[in-house]
Amino acid sequence: MRNQSVLLAVALLAASTSFAQIPASPVTSTNNSAPLLPRIGWAKVTKETKPGTRWWWMGSAVNPAELENELKTFKEAGLGTVEITPIYGVKGYESQFIEYLSPKWMKMLKTTVTEAQQLDMNVDMVTGTGWCFGGPNVSDQDANALAIYSDDGSVSQKPSGVIVKRPAPGGAGWMLNPLYPDAMSRYLHRFTDAFATYDGPKVHGQFHDSYEYKSDWSPDFFDQFEKRRGYKLQNELPALFKDQGDPDHVARVKGDYRETVSDLIVAYIGCWTHWSHDRGFLSRHQAHGSPGNWLDIYAASDIPETEMFNKDRDILVSKFASSAADVTGKHMVSSETGTWLAEHFTETLADLKCLFDDMYLSGVNRIMYHGTTYSPPEAKWPGWCFYASTEMNPRNVIWHDLPALNSYATHVQGLLQNSAPDNDILLYWPIHDLWHNPQGMVQQMSVHVRDWFNGQSIGKAARSLWDHGYTFDYISDRQLGKATVHDGHLDLFGNNYRVVVVPSCVHLPVETLRELLSLAASGATIIVEDQLPTDVPGAADLEKRRVELQTLLKSIVLSAPTDHGVRRATIGKGQVLVGSLEGALQQAGVRPEELAKQSGIHFVRRVMDNGTLYFIANRGTQHLDQEIALSKPFSQAALLDPMTGVIRRAETTSENGEARVRLQLEPGGSILLRTLSSGSTALPPWHYWNPAGSPIPIPGTWEVKFLEGGPVLPKSYTTGTLGSWTDSGGAEVKTFSGTALYTLHFDAPTGSDSQRWSLDLGKVVQSARVRLNGRDLGTLFLPPYCLSVDHLKPRDNLLEVEVTSTSANRIRDLDVRGVKWKIFYDANVNSINDKPFDASQWPVAEAGLIGPVTLQPQN
Repeated sequence: MRNQSVLLAVALLAASTSFAQIPASPVTSTNNSAPLLPRIGWAKVTKETKPGTRWWWMGSAVNPAELENELKTFKEAGLGTVEITPIYGVKGYESQFIEYLSPKWMKMLKTTVTEAQQLDMNVDMVTGTGWCFGGPNVSDQDANALAIYSDDGSVSQKPSGVIVKRPAPGGAGWMLNPLYPDAMSRYLHRFTDAFATYDGPKVHGQFHDSYEYKSDWSPDFFDQFEKRRGYKLQNELPALFKDQGDPDHVARVKGDYRETVSDLIVAYIGCWTHWSHDRGFLSRHQAHGSPGNWLDIYAASDIPETEMFNKDRDILVSKFASSAADVTGKHMVSSETGTWLAEHFTETLADLKCLFDDMYLSGVNRIMYHGTTYSPPEAKWPGWCFYASTEMNPRNVIWHDLPALNSYATHVQGLLQNSAPDNDILLYWPIHDLWHNPQGMVQQMSVHVRDWFNGQSIGKAARSLWDHGYTFDYISDRQLGKATVHDGHLDLFGNNYRVVVVPSCVHLPVETLRELLSLAASGATIIVEDQLPTDVPGAADLEKRRVELQTLLKSIVLSAPTDHGVRRATIGKGQVLVGSLEGALQQAGVRPEELAKQSGIHFVRRVMDNGTLYFIANRGTQHLDQEIALSKPFSQAALLDPMTGVIRRAETTSENGEARVRLQLEPGGSILLRTLSSGSTALPPWHYWNPAGSPIPIPGTWEVKFLEGGPVLPKSYTTGTLGSWTDSGGAEVKTFSGTALYTLHFDAPTGSDSQRWSLDLGKVVQSARVRLNGRDLGTLFLPPYCLSVDHLKPRDNLLEVEVTSTSANRIRDLDVRGVKWKIFYDANVNSINDKPFDASQWPVAEAGLIGPVTLQPQN
């Protein structure tokens, strides 16, 4: 029998009291006995613990009644936040377009926030339309700028030609210059004026999308450079623009230029955040793509936000957003989720769930769907659609079972938000080695092309630490200066770390080395990979800074290599270790998690009162059933299933004085593990899958009735052999997308004394709500489609399975028939390969309950 913890013990949910709410027995604490925990349970559900969604307003052609209806629909599906992003409009609806920030538009905003407040939902908005920031109030002076270097040695700038992408009516114009904070100040005047007469409830937050500007200059760049770098860039223009001179000197000038670009982007985002705070808004920002230090730029907002695409995703790249939050004491980390996850109308809830898990593993604790398009009721199916997937809207049939996925996310996010990071390592980003390059000007860093990460020591060190089970956050030069030391641990806004790791690097600022040595003198452990750095970055006062660096390096008197091949220097109360990362970490007593030794198993570790919280996901291909030691000692452990809501006590053993916990996880599965450092819990024991026999096919005749969907409901049919409903006969079943009810009457298997069974539905395309003898057993959307059942009747058990497909066959039918549903301006609707979308050549997709359906006895 296949085991999957996320689907364990679903039958228990029928109990009148949820196990998620069972408190431990209260006891009085004494000096001689550890108390039971007062309660192990799920966090309180709030609008922040629920997922949110980007809400596209096409042409801002919205009206109060439908705004209220859509918000209620979102609430019912389990969403807690909407982010308003106006974009291009729909052909034929021009008369309904509303100019962005006009009095009428602000009235629609008031309607939205008022209704959302009544529904206990948040409303965020983009400080603009489409992306990136820009619009009609952006002058040539404030626009994206490219530098022009003339033969006479002079420099001027011109607009780069990049305009706001996908703008809404009233939002078209130049993109703003992200290297020019003064431009941001002027840009925000328009919003200050619009909100001056706004009398509705408070908007929750402002949002800034990922960096897609094209800019390398600003009107005051010379002044900003001299103020920040200490010399005149005007004297180095041949090096900057023509690569003239000694390559090392050229690289130093360009490194200083790139650091100034980074500083200016931080100031640019900081200006927007300060404006937001002055008006009671939070700021949420995506730093990825920007040619600067992502850690500093993410940290310039209240909520750093990352994103991943399709199969082109890397947990360690998304970890830059969560690291920026962790080391600067920010509570929330979000992710744009579902962008180009798959082709339009083919995405499944299982696809989304696995993407969620990658986000959670990267340190994210709130999902924001990309996205949901406002659509009026008169618009024929599939309604108004955004050009990029995922179409996470009520017209897409996967919405039918979306509440189950949102419930899963709410369970996970509630605990991740109500805990603190528990990472042992601060992994310094030696970005100056990346910037020390004589080629090019700004260096774009993409979430897609990742040579800037994988090809540098930071990426190699991060990958090694991750693969070996070490926990870490990235940290920048300026963030390192905020750390303090207490009892040998590094403290950043209440988050504790064991060591700082400096990956192998050549260039290190004097100020950073001084800070590292100061932390060591206070009792910290500093690990330097391979060997100490040898040079400083940048061109200003080069020889003076080199002498300062060498003086500091000489104070690090290293011993002969230890058994770990590591050299050690005592610095005050602390130490500097130089050598291989793993050897130095062993010598420093930093213990990796054994979880990482299991193929495909990944985790994130958090601190909770009296213990530790682990989110664990099986992202591999092998089933896990293992007793695993944890790096933190514990007295007892509980397993929390975010799919079902069940919470029970984990099976634990002790081996050589080391406590171990038993985990079962199928590929794609996930679980939350809560350990107690002292005391115990009165929760009942976890039900592990322990097969007591072979699977037994359930015979009988299935009745299949189509419940909802379109374009029309096919006729009901019966079958003794399960298969795709598209093969059940007739044209209607091949074009249908929606939900069908499968009903079967069956007798309990004979010859078994088992009172507990696993019900395996076999293959399901794509999600299923299951009832047995009138009792709801839950919603399944992830293989294996198994759940626990007990107390089968000897005769005439009734199994009902509501199966929901994707919308693929229905959208295929529209394109086969040439129906003109793609009626949108700008990009209209694109396929995942960025070409015009056309589903007419798709094969008919499987749909329904494919089976085989079996029962297997369990101990």
